Amino acid sequence: MELFDNLLMGLSTALQLNNLLFCLIGVVIGTAIGVLPGIGPIPTVALLLPFTFGLSPASAMIMLAGIFYGAQYGGSTTAILVNVPGETSSVVTCIDGHEMAKQGRAGTALAIAAIASFFAGTMATIVIAVLSVPLSVLALKFTAVEYFSLLVLGLIAAVVLAHGSVAKSLAMVLLGLLLGLVGIDVSSGVARMTFGIPALSDGLDFVPIAMGLFGLGEIIANLERPAERRVVSQSIRSLIPSRADLRTAFPAVVRGTALGSVLGVLPGGGAALPPFSSYALEKKLARDPSRFGKGAIEGVAGPEAANNAGAQTSFIPLLTLGIPANALMALMIGALMMQGIQPGPQIMTEQPKLVWGVIASMWVGNLMLLVINLPLIGLWVSMLKIPYRLLFPAIVLFCCIGTYGIANSLFNVWLMMGCALIGYFFIKIGVEPAPLLLGLVLGPQLEENFRRAMLIADGDFTVFLSRPISAVILAVVAALLLAMLSPAILRTRKEALAE
Repeated sequence: MELFDNLLMGLSTALQLNNLLFCLIGVVIGTAIGVLPGIGPIPTVALLLPFTFGLSPASAMIMLAGIFYGAQYGGSTTAILVNVPGETSSVVTCIDGHEMAKQGRAGTALAIAAIASFFAGTMATIVIAVLSVPLSVLALKFTAVEYFSLLVLGLIAAVVLAHGSVAKSLAMVLLGLLLGLVGIDVSSGVARMTFGIPALSDGLDFVPIAMGLFGLGEIIANLERPAERRVVSQSIRSLIPSRADLRTAFPAVVRGTALGSVLGVLPGGGAALPPFSSYALEKKLARDPSRFGKGAIEGVAGPEAANNAGAQTSFIPLLTLGIPANALMALMIGALMMQGIQPGPQIMTEQPKLVWGVIASMWVGNLMLLVINLPLIGLWVSMLKIPYRLLFPAIVLFCCIGTYGIANSLFNVWLMMGCALIGYFFIKIGVEPAPLLLGLVLGPQLEENFRRAMLIADGDFTVFLSRPISAVILAVVAALLLAMLSPAILRTRKEALAE
């Protein structure tokens, strides 16, 4: 009964007129940036963070969440019709989706992608609702000791699952932790790494760093990537798939939903892991694997279900434990902090309307996406004609206005510009900045919980091993670190990420 009461409370929040409006805005923006190659949900959420400052916490989170899962829908439209993945998670949809379009089955591919995404979104919402209560009860048993160990696990898992070299990812995490220490130490009142600059006394602002690294840095890199865009010449026929298509696709949708729901929770998993894993699974289970790459409907249904399920279940660690599962969830934590809400295990008991409102809005948003996406396919494809060189100045202008408006600080604008150049440099040398952002967000919490744990234990470091939950978490951390020292595992990881 408690679950239904919570869902009713969430629906009462999500169905408020202003929240419905922001949910609609979120999913429409998400679809649009999913369609436009090279922008993606992470830069978009980073760019929009300053504009959520004046919204209520529920409206802000509902809109930002809508952008995230809305991008999964938009990315599939261009992947199928244009063979250009608008979003990382839609790369695998190009393989069979575009082949189906070339065979005159574009309508079927688009409909299956939309149905699979809606089914996965609905099931993922149920998974979040079911798991949230027991996880929040478990989280309330956490003290500073367990929370410190959990944060360490989150950071190490982000390193293991990040693209590129482990050493580079670890360096990014450490750099993020170091940047998180800038400012006046709360306990001693001593300035740390401020270099005599008064603007650094309160620490480095999260928003300009995120906007620079992920927003402007990615956009600068995209200016030098001209994309060849060829829309399928055939007109889109019926959007209603046949019974045979539904029969073939449904098992793949169920498997993709289950796989995506599990992989979405993993810290650092990113958007690409669920759809690629689902495609590999479908190909392995198929009676005739040679059909894949030639227009197999399971190659669209499974990955599309997996990416939507993964996008939504990545909210579970954030809403129950206050731990970001990926870079975008770290941005969500930044949005909560801007609203004066401290994320952590207590968030479900202190902000139940916010948490359950976001959960309920996911189903509402998925229903909106199903209704608005298929009729507006022509509009989304026509957006591809907008030259990137025209979008870029407008994005830079909005970034500068938003960054300055947070604290009326010109220093933040220069910080964002500096981070944009650093973000572009990271892209050029093949370093993924997501672990840096996780380190920056989790660094202050890591330090705070470490200090509290030391106060509880009177400075005894063995407290992390003497408490059962903490000991189990640290054992998992040790196992991950040992596994990464194995040449065979490193080689397998490199091959899997390259593929």
